[in-house]
Amino acid sequence: MRWTADQVLALAPDAASRKAGSRLGSAGPWSETGCGGGSGAVWGECKGSGSKPYRTVVDTAGAAYKCSCPSRKFPCKHALGLLLLWASDEEAVKETQAPPEWAGEWLEGRRKKAGAAQAAPDAATRTADPEAARRRAEKRAERVTAGAVELEQRLEDLLRGGLAAAEQAGYGLWEETAARMIDAQAPGLAGRVRELGAIPASGAGWPVRLLEECALLHLLDRAWLGRERLPEPLAATVRTRVGLPVAAEGAAVRDRWLVLAQYDSSDGRLTTRRIWLHGRESGRTALVLDFGAAGRAPGVALPVGLELDAELTPYPGAGQLRAALGEQFGVLSPVGGPPAGLRATGAVAAYGRALRDDPWAEAWPVTLTSVIPAPAGGDWQLADSDGVLALPIAPDALSRPGLWTLAALSGGGPVTVFGECGHRGFTPLTAWTPDGTDAVPLT
Repeated sequence: MRWTADQVLALAPDAASRKAGSRLGSAGPWSETGCGGGSGAVWGECKGSGSKPYRTVVDTAGAAYKCSCPSRKFPCKHALGLLLLWASDEEAVKETQAPPEWAGEWLEGRRKKAGAAQAAPDAATRTADPEAARRRAEKRAERVTAGAVELEQRLEDLLRGGLAAAEQAGYGLWEETAARMIDAQAPGLAGRVRELGAIPASGAGWPVRLLEECALLHLLDRAWLGRERLPEPLAATVRTRVGLPVAAEGAAVRDRWLVLAQYDSSDGRLTTRRIWLHGRESGRTALVLDFGAAGRAPGVALPVGLELDAELTPYPGAGQLRAALGEQFGVLSPVGGPPAGLRATGAVAAYGRALRDDPWAEAWPVTLTSVIPAPAGGDWQLADSDGVLALPIAPDALSRPGLWTLAALSGGGPVTVFGECGHRGFTPLTAWTPDGTDAVPLT
């Protein structure tokens, strides 16, 4: 089944790629196009500025891309244009018996690599020295502990001198503190310290927000220093929040996973892609993370609103939803509609339960059913259709164009919306048409 244009454009790494890909979504520059052939792939040659056309192939089973162009973006504009053409014009991209040799070689290589990864044991696991690994872990834990003790002292100095001093000191003080946490091999603490540095310039009410974040950072420090007394699931969460590496473990869960949302964020050093999935049979919600170095998009991309038959392996930790994407079976396919949702009161309760397991959780994934987007003073809110409760839209989401898409989709009537419910409000990520047939990304 072919994807929609909205699902294709949601894969674009940035607005410029979305615009450039849209220009290539017509048949004019394309030749030798085709799809299917038992491979779940789409391929074609796109005329460019050089003498040879760019060869582009997309594996729709895993949303993987290959193009001979020099672009570092992933997917590139040619892959986006090819998918848009495939989505909108069945005559231009016809079903064929087999892909051309150049596309078939790449597809076969992907299949072989996937099979080898499943069959071959992990060489690192076979050769690792458990005693040396234990000593390295202990040494790193000592460094993190020293960093946490130093950070506690710096927080005490801040509160003793008054929060007003944070505004006068500027961002340099926080950057220097963050660098100290990096030296202590605690990148999770460093990230939270950098966030503190941006709060004094965030507008009215910043002292309250700074105090809140300082309290959460203090709680994380104390949890690390007393981690031996914590239940193991909570201790695992603390290790993750501090920034220690953890591996997915436990039994893999195979299900038909609905792609609820996908969006990127960047801190200037790293691009993080978050993909929310919902298991049709298990009822579980899972978060798949992928990362790209500065200037490069992450490699994993899944179209919103489609469903994949795949295995996910969970990561440890109390209340943690992160999972590793494993083997995929078949191609991405359309689904019948959104998962069962909650009312606004249920969303707030779900976030409250999440905080019990993970006090540092900023938000919780929720599907809201039968809510109406409406302005509220200078802001917006999502109100239950029965008027019992309304959730404010998070401040960061108020400036996104997706909010107007949501309002147009609703037309004043109730819709189903997936997003993240947190202490700042609700961030809408995906909405479904009133008849529940199409998912529309809002990011």
